[in-house]
Order: sequence, then C-alpha cells, then structure tokens
Amino acid sequence: MNTIPAEAATVILLRPCPDEGVQDIEVLLVRRNRKSSFVPGYHVFPGGSLDPEDYQPGIEHFIRGIDRKQAARILPDMSHPEKALGAWVAGIRETFEEVGLLMARKKDGTPVNIGTREECRRFEDYRRSLNKGEIKFSQMLEAENIFLPGEDIHYFSHWITPEFLPLRYDVRFFLAEAPAGQLVSHDGVELTGHVWQRPSVALKDYEAGKMGMVLPQIITLEELARYKTVEEAIAEAWKRHVPATLTKIVKIDGRDVEVMPDGTVFENRPPVYP
Repeated sequence: MNTIPAEAATVILLRPCPDEGVQDIEVLLVRRNRKSSFVPGYHVFPGGSLDPEDYQPGIEHFIRGIDRKQAARILPDMSHPEKALGAWVAGIRETFEEVGLLMARKKDGTPVNIGTREECRRFEDYRRSLNKGEIKFSQMLEAENIFLPGEDIHYFSHWITPEFLPLRYDVRFFLAEAPAGQLVSHDGVELTGHVWQRPSVALKDYEAGKMGMVLPQIITLEELARYKTVEEAIAEAWKRHVPATLTKIVKIDGRDVEVMPDGTVFENRPPVYP
C-alpha cells in the first residue's frame, strides 16, 4: 500500500564562515536522535511536519512579505492551496522548536534578538511550552507583538520520500540566513547534536563515513558548495524553478539503490530510510 506523505517544511540556515581568511558559507546540520523512526542518527536540516495551526484562519496576521495567494502561486502543487502559507510558518516554527533560532521581527521591522539573559529565559520557556503542546506558536507571536518575515525565507527545493516506504514526507526546503545574535541549542529529544559546517567539508565527512545523510541533504549540499557568500546563495534561490523530486528505490544487481527522476543512479549511497 502506498503511504500518503505528510506535508513538511525544512529550513536550510546559512551564515558566513567565521574562519578568518576563508570566504565561504556554513550550513546548520542537526543530528536526529538514534531512536527516531525516520533516518535515526543522520544529519538533516531543521524542520518537521505542518500542523493545522500553521495554516489556520488568521495566521496571515502574523506573517509579512507573503500572503496566502502568493504562497499558493509559489507552491501550486500543495495538496490544498490554503495550506501553502503554512509551509513558511511551519519552517520558522520548527526551527525555533528544534534549535532555538527564531526568524522574527518586531513591529518596527527590526530583527528579534534573543541575547539578554531575560530574553533567553523567556523564549526558552515559550519553546518548552510549544514542544509540550501547551501553547500555539501564534500565541507566542501575539504575546511578544512580533511577526514572521516571509520575505526572508526563500523556497529552494521540493523532495518527496520514495513510494512504498512506511514513513513518507512531502518536504518543502527553504533557504534563509541564520538570525544574528542567537545561539543554536538543539532540543535534546528529536535532535541530539548540531554542527555548523561548510558544505564542501560536510560532503567530505559524508564520503568518509563520518556523517550520515540522505539524498536530499547530499544534493542540497552539492548545490550550496557552489556559493561563497550567503547573499549569492539567496540571489540564486530567487531564480530557481522548483519541481517536485520523487526518487525511486530499485534493485540493481541485487542491491537497493536510489534513482533520481532523470535516471541518475546513486549506487554508493544506499537508502537509509526505514
């Protein structure tokens, strides 16, 4: 039986490489808990499934730079047009819940900066309550009088987990610059580690067996390795045509391999899906 994939969003967070004399970008990779039912122990980008609250009536009041009609035009293959805006909301919400980074702005347009001890305590309380399901994301936004900057979250790619697997996701990948002045703190439940890494170095670690990844992350890092600045990566994201990428798991010479829609076979990257 073909499982219907759950709609999800993930955010590829970038920052300039802090190493003096190195002009490159770094990307945030988070390690999934080894007890997870989906790609356990592997490195991915922050993200997760859309919740009904992400596209509930009224959520548009908490986001600027994109509205429901624009979101539906950008994601014309969403299962329901009204869900499209929820992909932006879910990406930002999941990033905050999983790694503590909040892409948000105050009413005057200045970025939210979680820097002081009191701010760290307050937003960590919000984060804890969100992860426990005690409050809604919109309630936090309303209480803090802040909004989500939709124009800072750039649609980058669209991946669908291969058919006939028990857990499947229909994932929208977004690209964004990491918010300045905020520190990453993985949740310790879904995620047990994180690393800022240059895309080219992360790929070398993967090839050396030091870092487990699945094909969407590998292909994304190969694309990001072409860019030397965050601005360049974002500028290219604006120009991208984003088709859905649905790979297939097939047997070749008795081995499971993953095949891209164009027929490219990844023999040295065996599937690690459940």
